[in-house]
Formats: sequence, C-alpha cells, structure tokens
Amino acid sequence: MRRGENIYKRKDGRWEARYKKGYKPNGKIKYGYIYGRIYNEVRTKLYLMKAHYLNQQETYGETCISLEEWGHIWLKEVKQQVKSSTYSSYEYKINKYVFPQIGELSLNELTETTGEQLVNLWIKSGLEVSTMKVILRITNQCLNEAIQKEYLKQNPFLSLKLPKKTKKPIRALNRIEQEKLQKAALAEKKDAGLPTYLALQTGLRIGEIAALQWKDIDFDRHLITVNKTYQRIYLADKGEKTQLVTGSTKTESSTRTVPMGQHLQKILMKHHKQSKGEFVFSTKNHQMEPRLITYHFHRIRKQCGLENVHFHQLRHTFATRCIETKGDIRSVSELLGHSSTKLTLDTYADSMTEQRFEVIYQMEAAIC
Repeated sequence: MRRGENIYKRKDGRWEARYKKGYKPNGKIKYGYIYGRIYNEVRTKLYLMKAHYLNQQETYGETCISLEEWGHIWLKEVKQQVKSSTYSSYEYKINKYVFPQIGELSLNELTETTGEQLVNLWIKSGLEVSTMKVILRITNQCLNEAIQKEYLKQNPFLSLKLPKKTKKPIRALNRIEQEKLQKAALAEKKDAGLPTYLALQTGLRIGEIAALQWKDIDFDRHLITVNKTYQRIYLADKGEKTQLVTGSTKTESSTRTVPMGQHLQKILMKHHKQSKGEFVFSTKNHQMEPRLITYHFHRIRKQCGLENVHFHQLRHTFATRCIETKGDIRSVSELLGHSSTKLTLDTYADSMTEQRFEVIYQMEAAIC
C-alpha cells in the first residue's frame, strides 16, 4: 500500500519513506530510508530529510562515495607522489584518527559540524595540537583532491579551528650537563656513544645520523653532507607493523653540508679506520637503526644522572650553544636545515634572551 510521495506501508505494519541522498560514483542513485509506526510522523521526517539533503547537494555536491572509500582511492594515488615515510604517515594517521570516526559518511554528508565533532574527539583522546594539525592537513588534502575530481563542491573542513598550542619551552642541556654527557659518550666501548657526541656537535637528527655513509664525510674539506634519513615507518595496512626505510631528508632545506670541528674530525677519522662497510655507524655489518642509537643514548644519559632527556634535545643543545656564542641566526638556521630563519627564531626564542640583553646594553651605551 502506498500513500503520498515515496511512502509505503510495509507488511510488518510500519511505514517506510525513501529519499535521495545523491549519486554513487557509478551513477546510480543512493537512497536513505525512514521507518515508523505513524504515517504523519514518517511524512514529516521525510520532508525534513529531503530538505537537508537538497541543501547538502547544493552546497557540497551529489556524489555519495564514503569518505573512507574515497580516502583509500586518494591514498593509492598519492603513494606515487610522496616519500614512503610521508605516505606511511598519511596512511597511519587517516586510518587511525579519521576513518573510524567519520569514514562511513558520504562526502556530501560532511559538514563543518562534522569536523568540529571530529576535533572534539581528538581533544578528548589527548592528542597533541601539533598532531591534530598534521591530521587535519592530511584530511584537507584528501578532500581538496575530491573537489578536483568533482566529487565535492567545497571543503567543509577548511575553516575548522584547532585549540591553541601551548608553547612548551625547549630544554637544552646546560654546559655542565653537555660536558658530562660528551665525556661519557666518548668513553663508551666500540664507539657506541659516538652518535650522541655527533648530535651534540652537529645538530643532526637521529635519522640523518643513522643514514650517514663514509662517502658523505669529506675529511679534506672538513664537511659532512646530509642528504638522506633512515627511519622506522608504520605499515598501517599490516596491523601497524613497522619497516625501516632510507629516504630523502625531511625537507629540501634539510639537505645541507655541516662543517666539522677539529676534535670531531679526529674522532671520526679514528672511527673510520676501525669501521667496516659503507655506513658510519653499523652493527654486525648492518646499518645501525635509530632504535639502537636511542638505546645507547639513554644508557649513557642515565650514567650521567640526566632524567627526562630525549635524543632530539641534543639538537636543541647544539642550536643553543651556537646562539650563545653569538652565531648569526641565518648560519644557525642553515646548519639545522630549517626552511627559514623565522622557524629558527620561533623555535629558539628563549635561547636568545641573553643576546637581547646585549642589544639593549649596546643601545644604552650608544645613546647615554
């Protein structure tokens, strides 16, 4: 039995209403359904849903492909365009933090409210603001590509607001702590502490240190060339297993040459004579992976009584020492492989307090 527009009486006594959500990628109509015991109640809900989806289609388009289905198509396409580590990050984050929450929604069902609800879920789960920024950027890339394919008219997440990031001061080791750590690192057997010492003397990231080959070190010109990184990446499609990969550096500006101090050069030359193979740091004739470098670092810093210190702080310590010794900010930025001096200034602003006092004192002496 049928009464009214797309409203039917079912055999079980309920009323069923059907409305158009949009079109599947193959051109077929995708319908939504409403059920109820009372005809007028179903009819009222039907008109509300029709109005809602008419507005959604006018605003966001008629394509009814789910976000998760489209996301997997996008991931396959983007895999050919980015580094394996970048792809791994995209795949892991979107599979873990986006698809389980809103993946079943069609592209034309997404709204700004959907995005706000997603952000609130991230906040409740305790995600760092920096991590949320990355996930949102990846999601927006996915949705923007859907616009290019004409699956979506506009991106409903573009104006989403994330919580303000609370700036945490970057703790660098003080000079006494650094000297103690360097001494302990150089005292390690089989040069196990040398990666720690190298990080303090050059500011190299752990993945850059693990990727170093002897051909990257020019002893005649006293230079280390940084042009690749060795890191462990997640394989989201394999139960979050991991895989070690060698890839290009983090950004184009991360590819750089870093001068060696005389003491570091002597130590590396001595290490070179004892070394076997093409990699600067290896174990059992295999390239030393970052986790092992980290393991040795934590063992050494515990010997020195240093608590709550991670390997990346060695890079911060290097930058801080450079700034303390009146190194010009452009040179420091290039040594670190930063994309701009602004990034360096923003990151190490607290380390420059002493220099600001010096500027004030100089200005005061000049005018008084």
